[in-house]
Amino acid sequence: MATKSAPVVTRLPFAKAQTELGRVARRAHRNQEYFIIEEDGAPLIGIMDADELEDYLELRDPVVQRHIRESNEDVRAGRVRPAEQLLAEIRASIRSTTSRARKKRRQK
Repeated sequence: MATKSAPVVTRLPFAKAQTELGRVARRAHRNQEYFIIEEDGAPLIGIMDADELEDYLELRDPVVQRHIRESNEDVRAGRVRPAEQLLAEIRASIRSTTSRARKKRRQK
């Protein structure tokens, strides 16, 4: 099983980040690298891939947090089932619905 490596975090002075913004953006997107832009040695902003930022922001949404909490409670309480079982139930329901629709059409 592959282990996830530690994220690459590169610190750059603000002036250098300005001149190399295109390269920094490509590295963040393609290589999933993180950048901390500093001014006078103090962290100013961070740069990361937009998809990952959207995921991060979504996890901060109170509705999403509530759904995650409820899902975890369901798992702890044993209110879960294998995906294969759920898919089999959905397929059976679709077959049943299709069969009833065919019978109705024949009756008309």
